[in-house]
Amino acid sequence: MSIETLTYTALGAQLNISAEAARSLARRRRFPRSLSDEGKALVSVDLTEIRHKAQPPRGRQADDVARLAEQIEALRAEIARLEAKAADCRADLEREFERGERLTVELQQATTETEAARKMTARLEAEMADLRTRVRAGSSADSHRQAARLLGHLAATIVEADRKACK
Repeated sequence: MSIETLTYTALGAQLNISAEAARSLARRRRFPRSLSDEGKALVSVDLTEIRHKAQPPRGRQADDVARLAEQIEALRAEIARLEAKAADCRADLEREFERGERLTVELQQATTETEAARKMTARLEAEMADLRTRVRAGSSADSHRQAARLLGHLAATIVEADRKACK
């Protein structure tokens, strides 16, 4: 039983493993450790008792790399497809936004025109009521002339309102 005091680098060289793997092995097996005069860690170990086999380095196999590359390409294609769809949706959104703005303007114009038409209708109804009252109230020729003049004025107002509405 030959106990040697080695650094992690020397232990790793004896076992054909890295210094970090040697350090990890020493910690797992709870080998006694101390510090050298130079400040390096020393491990006391009996090399005949250690039956350590170095594991082959775990790297990605070629088929894993190919599979991952295929997945990356599939994801890139999916990203491109989604970006194109997002651009289409953005264009649709902008078109609908512009359409909404146009409809808002048209609605405001229609509301203004409707309000003007209501006012005109109320005025014409008032004039019609006045005309009916005058015709019923008086039977003289003078009142008939006034009624005819008011009727002509009323007809002119209706024609004018109709022309405005057609514009």
